[in-house]
Amino acid sequence: MRTEIENALAVLKRGGLILYPTDTVWGIGCDATHPDAIDRIYKLKKRAESKSMVCLVNDFKMLQQFVEEIPEVAYDILKFAAKPTTIIYDDPIRVSENIIAEDNTLAIRVVQDDFCKQLCRKFRRPIVSTSANISGQKTPGSFKEISKEIIDGVDYVVNLNQNVKSEKPSAIIKLSKDGRVKVIRE
Repeated sequence: MRTEIENALAVLKRGGLILYPTDTVWGIGCDATHPDAIDRIYKLKKRAESKSMVCLVNDFKMLQQFVEEIPEVAYDILKFAAKPTTIIYDDPIRVSENIIAEDNTLAIRVVQDDFCKQLCRKFRRPIVSTSANISGQKTPGSFKEISKEIIDGVDYVVNLNQNVKSEKPSAIIKLSKDGRVKVIRE
């Protein structure tokens, strides 16, 4: 795993795209602070820029560096979540503008997967994580289901868990500063 982390880190640091296993499904990733890399993902996925993407962080401390104000309930939700849970936060900071949604929100997941956790920790910045498919197509349930177009469009494919069937996408919850909680996907 150490070699895969080092290889992925090198690509992320130079603004490249990686294809990697996450705590949910296989993802296309890049530096969430690098606008050109994010643009490449939008182009590769043929995805409208108005549709924002998820970012991964390794712990609460990192999360606090990229969200202006984290509602207290977020800590409880994440602490007691039975499955990977992505939270949409108001007022993200220190990330590229082109990853922030039109309503000034950003979806962020504190990962539990060991590979992703170590990669985020060593990279010290959020990593984009969007499903490894062309926008509108079915999310691949395993590496074998990822299209050649996606594989050819990234700079590095992580050589871990390629024979493992991926879990379902994460739960998504939107937390607003005014205290509203909305479940987007269970």
